[in-house]
Amino acid sequence: MSSEWSTSSLDLHLDADLSRRHGRSQRLAAAVRAAIETGRLPPGARMPSTRSMAQDLQVARGTVTSAYEQLATAGYLEVVHGSGTRVADLRARPDAREEGTPPAAGPAPRWNLRPGLPDVTLFPRTAWVTATQRVLREAPAEALDYGDPRGRPELRAALAHYLGRARGVVAQPERIVVCHGYTQALGLLAKVVAGLKTPTMAFEDPSYPLFREIVRTAGLATVSAEVDEEGLRVDSIGPARAVVVTPMHQYPLGVALSRARREQLIAWARAADGVVIEDDYDGEFQFHPKPSGALQALDPERVVYAGTTSKTLAPGLRLAWLVLPRDWVEPVAVAKRIADQHSAALGQMVLAQLISSGAYDRHIRRCRTRYRDRRQRLAAILAEKAPSTEIVGRSAGLHALVRWSPEGPTEREVLQAARRESLALSALGDYWAAEGPHAPGLVVGYATPPQHGYTGALEALTRALDRAFGRR
Repeated sequence: MSSEWSTSSLDLHLDADLSRRHGRSQRLAAAVRAAIETGRLPPGARMPSTRSMAQDLQVARGTVTSAYEQLATAGYLEVVHGSGTRVADLRARPDAREEGTPPAAGPAPRWNLRPGLPDVTLFPRTAWVTATQRVLREAPAEALDYGDPRGRPELRAALAHYLGRARGVVAQPERIVVCHGYTQALGLLAKVVAGLKTPTMAFEDPSYPLFREIVRTAGLATVSAEVDEEGLRVDSIGPARAVVVTPMHQYPLGVALSRARREQLIAWARAADGVVIEDDYDGEFQFHPKPSGALQALDPERVVYAGTTSKTLAPGLRLAWLVLPRDWVEPVAVAKRIADQHSAALGQMVLAQLISSGAYDRHIRRCRTRYRDRRQRLAAILAEKAPSTEIVGRSAGLHALVRWSPEGPTEREVLQAARRESLALSALGDYWAAEGPHAPGLVVGYATPPQHGYTGALEALTRALDRAFGRR
């Protein structure tokens, strides 16, 4: 077999019997069509050249050319100038609905104010590239081998220093476990909690529904704890021996856990022999003169501290960390090793370099200023153009809760009006676990749009509210 075959353009597996000469092009076309219809070859996928496919399948080039022509005529393939032959989008065919192929989805909303995302256009690309280049020059060869399930020592050391300085966390490198995002971190903790005598975890209500599903998947029962203007009501935790809290900026209500409630929560953990999981998802973004430190410092042996780059840098990095009580380190590390051995080493070392160089702090300060300004703009424009609404909760984070009287429109009516303005929004009602009725509200992610799109997003929001409140 020639070396040319081993370097031909693209590999493509097809279930086709081409041993018989007669009807080869038809059988080849049928095999490609089946791969397209079952989704193995998605719309836009590039096809091998006729020459390379003929070499791979050991058939005449004319056989492949004939098969491609049949598929192009039937609308399965298309020739894209400069890009060769690609799989066509079957949803765009006029007969797609009759054949049972789902029609093309409608256009994505032009504006997006859903919560949970930073402005990813602020990602510090230059600093990340610089840190990556340094890591690639200096990283030892062993860094690319399997490593400690707790994470790279460089990152754990950098995090211990940073978290103690910036968030008041009591952290030692040996008690930090680096995870593949907060969702994995919570899943690992759930596996450990599942071994307790009372395998139940409490969540603030309202809270993010996905996190409740994660722990249920691990076999835990979940209970809901009430939240008021002082944060979590400790007396409503119930039979659980683990509770997840967002003390700095409750998600999604935006209130802060008061000092008295913090002390009550630690007292509960000691009395119940329980654990508090502190989700400090946006603790770096506090817009008032006296920022709150981490709850974990009150009792590092009863509080698990969880942090992430999903809000500070970008969710696509999939980097998070747990600062654990001493007795939790080994079981969480074991669960991490079983889950995926360890998180990707290169990203960890780059983040460590970013933190150690000071670039991480500079980026956070830049974002903090940007998000503070955006929240102020949101409050100002609502006060001027939507006076029936108000922003409630602490001035912090990447989202704000917008509320109005139950006498006004329903959340559904506001979301319908937003869709007419091509605006994506999230309703507070999506976060409740307990049955209502609940006062209406919107969870507005003012950090989500890129800077050039924020004004347009705010204008779309006020038009939607104006429409929903019946002033048009």
